[in-house]
Amino acid sequence: MSDLADDPPKRSAGALCQRRVPLPWPEDRDFRILAIDGGGIRGIFPAAFLAGLEAGYLGGVSVADHFDLIAGTSTGGILATGLGAGLTANELSDLYIRRGGEIFPPIRSGLLGSAERRVRDSCQYFKFRYDRKALMRMLREKLGDRKLGESTNRLCIPSFDGRYGEVYIFKTPHHPDFRKDAHERMTKVAAATAAAPTFYQPLEDGGYTFVDGGVWANNPIMIALVDALSCFDVPRDRVRILSLGCGDDPYVVGRPKIVSGGLLAWRDIIYAAMRLQSLNALGQAGLLIGAERIIRADAPASEQKIQMDDWVRARDELPGAAERALELMGRRVADTFFSELAAPYVPWFTVTH
Repeated sequence: MSDLADDPPKRSAGALCQRRVPLPWPEDRDFRILAIDGGGIRGIFPAAFLAGLEAGYLGGVSVADHFDLIAGTSTGGILATGLGAGLTANELSDLYIRRGGEIFPPIRSGLLGSAERRVRDSCQYFKFRYDRKALMRMLREKLGDRKLGESTNRLCIPSFDGRYGEVYIFKTPHHPDFRKDAHERMTKVAAATAAAPTFYQPLEDGGYTFVDGGVWANNPIMIALVDALSCFDVPRDRVRILSLGCGDDPYVVGRPKIVSGGLLAWRDIIYAAMRLQSLNALGQAGLLIGAERIIRADAPASEQKIQMDDWVRARDELPGAAERALELMGRRVADTFFSELAAPYVPWFTVTH
């Protein structure tokens, strides 16, 4: 049994007991939010969509320069921290497309590949599927030793602490109340939000046990919106949100679930929870600020769903899906978010190494 004196405090231990004092916000400026869903290697879609915006409307300049707050969960959290570290969406998209196979080694095609997938799926019932080493190596290459407080953007990155069973949101020091996370390394934050159950072992760090933020906030739009409205004196009708998904695949309750109703039939219920949370969060955000102030881009549903670790199909299909989405809504996104640069973000606390 651990020594309680050495145990870290609960995240909720520092929660405010009164309304947060909002910081002033210019009356003539919109507050622009980018929110990116979780979805494993299917994060190629939002990465390619953002890269297409940079190429088509921004002359290759980082899309992050036009947003006042970025929120991302799981793979979206990796993209968010990458943007906060100064990488362009084009660099991140290229990384996912070229090197995603290092994180999720592809399965061979044909009969041998089908047998290999069945073996992987069976083993996943008893242990996590992948080692985190390849992911951590890539994160260190791209993020270096940067700390969250060094981000060039305001960030909100959800995770889940399994030690105390509480939600955990990493936040940059963009409000005087946010003191906990400025010195956390970006590599840790990215790994914590992307510790997907059954795919990766939970991340144990600092006395906490971090699990993927997609468990409770796969679509972080409401996290970002609540943060904006509570931290800044910005009217709701001045908030604009670009929400990016990783695949709009419905969760259908088929006959096996209806007839048997056992654990085996319902083993994939987490995917229903992730999708329904996303739909609910989008609906709530629309009720708060008006659905017309939210632009949602998502990869269309596939006849055969792209699995979160299927790098080959994601690499081959999702960049094209992003191009088609840009053809439909690229101009609207540009007109809504790219008319002016975001005001420079200055953190409240200086981070030292």
